[in-house]
Amino acid sequence: MSAHLEGRIQQLSVSRARSILYILAALVSLAGLADATYLTVLYLTGETALCGGSPDCFKVLGSGYAHIGRIPVAGFGVIGYFGVFSLATFAGFGYAGARRLFVWLIWAMFAVTLWFLFVQAVLLHAFCRYCLLSAAVVFLLTGLVVAGLSSD
Repeated sequence: MSAHLEGRIQQLSVSRARSILYILAALVSLAGLADATYLTVLYLTGETALCGGSPDCFKVLGSGYAHIGRIPVAGFGVIGYFGVFSLATFAGFGYAGARRLFVWLIWAMFAVTLWFLFVQAVLLHAFCRYCLLSAAVVFLLTGLVVAGLSSD
């Protein structure tokens, strides 16, 4: 085989692996979207979350950190996760601009997640399982970026 053909085969292999990672990122973001949507709907309807009797969950979701004015923080999560899903889908189809925005959005969500973990651990001394699920999703998405999606 010629060097050109070998290089092209390797390039296609890397491109296919990245597409698979973007598909995985899009699917993972749906878990975060469902979590954030659930919490947003609960906040807007005045219902209480199914926390399994965990007082920590209620303490976090009822704190002043759970909203900015009248907007629930989870509402921003809905926007963020929908953005990740959309950008991962476009990036998987080869849109370079979507790839760059995808990486920036993930890093922004990672920074916000670190802040909210700090709030729960240090300021509230309580953890919400829905918030921890969201943190796990963001950590997984960040891992995918570190694993190879940021080098596009």
